[in-house]
Amino acid sequence: MFKNKEYILAIAREGGFSKAAEKLYISQPSLSASVKRIEEKVSLPIFDRTTSPITLTEVGKKYVHHALEMERMEREFESYINDHVNLLSGEIKIGGSSLFSSFMLPAMISEFHQKYPHVDIKIFENNTKNLIRELSEGNLDIIIDNAIIKNENITSILYTSETILLAVPTTFKANQKLKRFAFSADDVKENKHLSADCAIALEAFSEEPFILLNSENDTGKRADLLFKKHKMTPNIPFRLDQQMTAYHISCSGMGISWVSDTLIKKIASNKAICYYKLTDPEITRNIYFYQKSNPYHSIACQKFLEYNTKQ
Repeated sequence: MFKNKEYILAIAREGGFSKAAEKLYISQPSLSASVKRIEEKVSLPIFDRTTSPITLTEVGKKYVHHALEMERMEREFESYINDHVNLLSGEIKIGGSSLFSSFMLPAMISEFHQKYPHVDIKIFENNTKNLIRELSEGNLDIIIDNAIIKNENITSILYTSETILLAVPTTFKANQKLKRFAFSADDVKENKHLSADCAIALEAFSEEPFILLNSENDTGKRADLLFKKHKMTPNIPFRLDQQMTAYHISCSGMGISWVSDTLIKKIASNKAICYYKLTDPEITRNIYFYQKSNPYHSIACQKFLEYNTKQ
């Protein structure tokens, strides 16, 4: 009854037959017929077709639970075979936000591939919440994130640390009194901002608008915390999902954004922006690799983590 279990899982993940059929590259009538055969073997319906979108019955939830567990075991055994028969080969699925997927993972993967050319690495881009879910379900092997993930089933490995800076349009009046504290992008790339005596208080920008990230984002959470800490109620014209988008809006002169030195070091310098370091310790955070705690981790995954955390 678990033959073609991927059909049931696809429908559950996509929320309907049509999207699942498209994802599986089969016709919807063919998918419906296959599901019908599975339900006949189970002797009970797996999907409640009276709801919109379609939902799992109680039996269906139990079926999906066992199907996911079987998928996990199949992946573990495949990794085991790749490690012990094909030496160091196989596949690694790594997830990250837009920042990490665009600016950090490609360089990591390129260097790793030169040493281990038979390992196939795939990048999956999503937000932290969805990445944690995919990691927990076994659909990802590793995620890289700057959020602190508190989950007993997930372990962390420190990659590096970063500093959050204020990206301020050079046209803003606040810059006139703060010139000696301002950094250019080139200064940040040379780590001049890490000096202890170059920080200023957030209140210096109390009259300026801020472009913030949503509160689910770690950068957004830290910004909200600091505004509360300093008893400030900022003018917020935009709340966004991506740090890069917020940065580009700052470049247009519409507000101050909170950006990491990780991002600044990866992008081209822009003279329309200067940067400031705040006095608060909350501006420093760690970047971690995350894995599931218990399942078998392939040698390829272990080598990737060792290679990128060796320093």
